[in-house]
Amino acid sequence: MGFKQEILRLPNLISSIRILIAPLLFVFAFQQMETWFLGALIFSGFTDVLDGFIARRFKMITPLGSHLDSWGDFMIYSTMAVCAWILWPEITQRELLYYAMILFSFLLPAQIGLTKFGKMTAYHTWAVKIAVFATFVGYILLYAGIAEWPFILAAILCVIAGVEEILITLVLRKEKTDVRSIFAALRDRGSGKGEG
Repeated sequence: MGFKQEILRLPNLISSIRILIAPLLFVFAFQQMETWFLGALIFSGFTDVLDGFIARRFKMITPLGSHLDSWGDFMIYSTMAVCAWILWPEITQRELLYYAMILFSFLLPAQIGLTKFGKMTAYHTWAVKIAVFATFVGYILLYAGIAEWPFILAAILCVIAGVEEILITLVLRKEKTDVRSIFAALRDRGSGKGEG
């Protein structure tokens, strides 16, 4: 199947929409349109759940789809970080430690994966799924002025997930998508599946 045919698969189209939402979030942030920003962010979260559900339900999981999903996550969460400074600088300054924990837990594993494999990793671990959900909810609750503690919890979960992703990269001998945990990476390495 060619690249054009694969990109037109429904889960890949949905992941592409999530990537395209990132510039729209910047527009809303620069225009100080907080409600629209949060609404678009919630919609991006919905697309994140939907693309994975459709890919699994209809057996449409592909390496391109896994990478598009990871790129979409990277784009949205990087955009969230920058836009928070634009829209809510006081809150962001107050929560800077937790903010940095979340940001580095996404950036450091990505950089280590790029260094080792020459491409962005797409492990989609269970820990990352939980951390992403917690971050998304924590971010919205924090900036909607509802609660602070979910954001702090999200930061801790992100660090745990980031450490696991780094360990997976160190364990694997070649790039692999959809590695659900460090235990799965160790099993693959032990069975020879993770060898180059």
